[in-house]
Amino acid sequence: MVHRLIVQYGQPTDPAAFDRHYREVHVGLAQAIPGLQRFTIGHPRSMDPSTPAPYLVAELDFESADALAKGMGSEAGAAAGADVATFATGGASMASYDVDDVSPAG
Repeated sequence: MVHRLIVQYGQPTDPAAFDRHYREVHVGLAQAIPGLQRFTIGHPRSMDPSTPAPYLVAELDFESADALAKGMGSEAGAAAGADVATFATGGASMASYDVDDVSPAG
C-alpha cells in the first residue's frame, strides 16, 4: 500500500522567488529522501471562489508509513524539512495517509 505525504504551501510574499527556489533547490533535496517512490507538485485552483487554494501542493509517496518516517528521519529528510523555512513565507502544512484506491474498475 502507498503512504502519501501531502505538503500544502500558503501564498508566498514573492511567488517568483518561491518557484525558483522550489525548483532549483527544494526539489533536489526532496528527491534525495530515502524511500521516496513518487513526487508530484501542482498549483491548484480553488473550485470555490470564496475559499483560496494553497499556492502549491506537493505529494510524496512512500511504500509505507514506516518508510515515510525513516525517510523523513534521515539526513536528507532533515535537510528538506529545514529548507522549508528558507522559502515558504506563506507557511506550510503537512499531512500523511495510506492511499486507498477507490477508482472504478475498468
